[in-house]
Amino acid sequence: NHWLGGPPSLPWGQVCAGARSFQVDYAHDCFRKDGAPFRYISGSIHYARVPRPAWRDRLLKMYMSGLNAVQVYVPWNYHEPLPGVYDFSGDRDLGHFLDLTAEMGLLVILRPGPYICAEWEMGGLPAWLLWKPDIVLRSSDPDYLQAVDSWLEVLLPRIKPRLYQNGGNIISIQVENEYGSYSGCDYDYLRHLRAAFRTRLGPDVLLFTTDGNSAAELRCGTLQGLYATVDFGPGPNVTAAFAPQRLYEPKGPLVNSEYYTGWLDYWGEPHASSSPAQVAQGLQDMLQLGANVNMYMFQGGTNFGYWSGESTPHPPPVTTSYDYDAPLSEAGDPTEKLFAIRTVIGKFQPLPEGPMPPATPKYAYGHVPLRKVTAPWPPAPMGRSSSNLLQAHGFVLYRTRLPRDVWDPAPLSAPPNSVCDRAYVLLNGEYQGRLEHNGQTTLNLTGQAGARLDLLVENMGRINFGVNASDFKGLLQNLSLDSALLSDWLIYPLDVDSAVTRGWPLPTPQAEGSRAGLGPALYTGAFQTPGIAWDTFVKFPGWSKGQLWINGFNVGRYWPVRGPQQTLFVPGSLLSASAPNNITLLELEGAPPRPFVLFLDRPLFNQTVSARAGTELRPP
Repeated sequence: NHWLGGPPSLPWGQVCAGARSFQVDYAHDCFRKDGAPFRYISGSIHYARVPRPAWRDRLLKMYMSGLNAVQVYVPWNYHEPLPGVYDFSGDRDLGHFLDLTAEMGLLVILRPGPYICAEWEMGGLPAWLLWKPDIVLRSSDPDYLQAVDSWLEVLLPRIKPRLYQNGGNIISIQVENEYGSYSGCDYDYLRHLRAAFRTRLGPDVLLFTTDGNSAAELRCGTLQGLYATVDFGPGPNVTAAFAPQRLYEPKGPLVNSEYYTGWLDYWGEPHASSSPAQVAQGLQDMLQLGANVNMYMFQGGTNFGYWSGESTPHPPPVTTSYDYDAPLSEAGDPTEKLFAIRTVIGKFQPLPEGPMPPATPKYAYGHVPLRKVTAPWPPAPMGRSSSNLLQAHGFVLYRTRLPRDVWDPAPLSAPPNSVCDRAYVLLNGEYQGRLEHNGQTTLNLTGQAGARLDLLVENMGRINFGVNASDFKGLLQNLSLDSALLSDWLIYPLDVDSAVTRGWPLPTPQAEGSRAGLGPALYTGAFQTPGIAWDTFVKFPGWSKGQLWINGFNVGRYWPVRGPQQTLFVPGSLLSASAPNNITLLELEGAPPRPFVLFLDRPLFNQTVSARAGTELRPP
């Protein structure tokens, strides 16, 4: 039962700092830790994608896999939701997460950004940066640098005591992230960041950069004084894969900062997977070269809420699941790939004694009926401009009136790139269809003068990677009706999360017997467990697209008609073993005739639109 308590180690603040060092040894092409040659075998885990109650379980499994380090991103927008408003509590308690890494005996490679990519909303940059429409992100733009400096002034003092040379377990700090893949190539920006990190963390910390393994990417992503590393996945020739790093670091350790164990999923594309044998062989080839390796991801986790991002130029957004086909599954379970990797690691360094912690228990809670709820949107408009809305994510309602009678069908048209990302159109409360950033931009309407025209606009996630990270959301230009511009919009930011947390929507008499239908609507239900609170997976038979909350927690986006993901992971820590568990579902396009959800004991990842015919589960 050694694994139950974790490996013995000293808390991060109880080690003598005087003799501790972590440095690059250029003469011997290696790292030196406390003067001795050292090589890390690391894995990525994102605390923002794993529920806090599961952090210890996941880290322990990583330790028992033979890793001696973990790599950790810090998403700026996760901790500073509004300028000067900081949150390091609960699931955002970075300090507690780092304490657990130290307790497990794991070193930390920290990637604090300010930009992180990570397929995370806006690459970790806060959406409020866009309140200055002309801001140039990831550059030496003074407005951007001022915001970055203010954030680093809050974050880095929390990090400094945890640096390895100060008695902690953080051995290195990445500056920015894959900057060579960005169009900026602004060396003044990198110099500013280098100085900001040095000033706040001291002269001894190892600072590094990560870029793709091509000379073009390294050219704009590297800077003297920042150790250059690369990233790449399994391939037949790892020596050739490391060659671009050697162009910029002729001496020093070989480092693959992101060795891809799998890949992410996009809505509407097949579930990504990779061969355990191929991943294990690539790891073995690198370790035989003496390289340092971080596996990305070792556990992917989940894009809860609205945190999944997009890549450019606006392909389908990233799915709610960030399973990544990683060695630890989305639910934290050891996989065949994990044991293949563990076997390889055991050839190069001793493995911890004791068994691998088991998979977490799962339960199929079964069929839960839902009821449509009549719940009006909040009544107070914000005004007539979409700029400077305090709400960064989710949904905004835009409302105007038809300026004249429209007896013959007339086109309601959106200019290119004006609807970001999807608008669900209602006329006097009746669903008319949708407009999309990358799809349908026109639909036909008929109605009388003064009819209420509502557009419920959904933000599907901001760009996290590519040439343009300035991704404005909402209705960015006026729509036209039969070539006449519509104006005088009232704007209602819909903080659905806060409302659901407060118990909204309340049951209403109209809910009894109300039928499902087309268009945006709320559905509620509840279920009780048989005295347990185990992990589960919820399926959406016959539903189209929407958002799910359980006990007030935003589990994430479902989109079964698009696929490939058919189930959402529901951690047992969200559930009550004794009280009813409340379900709130915002369906955007159309619900099944008999609304229900189905809780399973396993995920369904790889089912796409074309594969769905005739396979839908039905209620008993």
